[in-house]
Amino acid sequence: MRNLKKIMALLMALAMVLVLAACGGEEPAPASEEPEQSAAPVSSEPEPAGEPVELVVFAAASMEETLTEIQGMYAEVAPNVSLVFNFDSSGTLKTQIQEGAPCDIFISAGQKQMDQLDIEADPSVNTEGLDFVLAESRLDLLENRVTLCVPDGNPKGIESFDQLAELLAAGDVFMCMGNSDVPVGRYTQKILAYYELDETALANAGEITYGTNVKEVATQIKEGSVDCGVIYCTDAFSEELEIVDYATAEMCGQVIYPAAVLKTSENPEAAQAFLDYLSTPEAMAVFEGVGFAPVA
Repeated sequence: MRNLKKIMALLMALAMVLVLAACGGEEPAPASEEPEQSAAPVSSEPEPAGEPVELVVFAAASMEETLTEIQGMYAEVAPNVSLVFNFDSSGTLKTQIQEGAPCDIFISAGQKQMDQLDIEADPSVNTEGLDFVLAESRLDLLENRVTLCVPDGNPKGIESFDQLAELLAAGDVFMCMGNSDVPVGRYTQKILAYYELDETALANAGEITYGTNVKEVATQIKEGSVDCGVIYCTDAFSEELEIVDYATAEMCGQVIYPAAVLKTSENPEAAQAFLDYLSTPEAMAVFEGVGFAPVA
């Protein structure tokens, strides 16, 4: 019995030794460490284009070729923006805007039509107190030149505005000009006044016919239905018409094209971005290629 007790005591002592040895051999678990956060991977994908935006641009008819070309260029810069153009005489465009036609940007071929929509313009011009122009966006975008053009072959042999004035006075020419509500028409009126010619008398005598916009005047010249006509340099370029003379600033002043975002625009930021793009070297190179010039 005594021996059994000794054996049991030895076994219990051995068990204790084994337990202690096992505990002593275990390495304490290391404190968990926060894994280092790796830098966000740089994506090679292009930035998302953004929500689709449609901008409606009302522009003078003389800008059709250049803005159509710039439209393709801008699609690469802002692929989410689609441009919808309405080209016509500045007077017609002004009336459409006044009557509520949707429009984000207006580019006029004369200051008068823009002033008529601008509450900050002289009240003697903005006689109706219209308030469509976002004032901080308005700028003088381009300058054009008024030219005297003739049909192919120049049947009348017209070489200058001076000669045209003599032919008109003698009743020996048939000329086309823009209506009085068209900027190019008013520039032509100034030229007639410079030479002290009576427009109404000339029209009644059948020496003057009219076009509702500069494109119509250019078409009549190109078709040879008139002896000559007064249009912009840019239209002469696009229609491949012969220019025989350029009007001076003394004759009709500068031909400035103002542009502005309208207060009625539903996308004024996108409209301003496109307007800003029109002043970039890339866009200006297109304008200069057809005879426009940046305003000095």
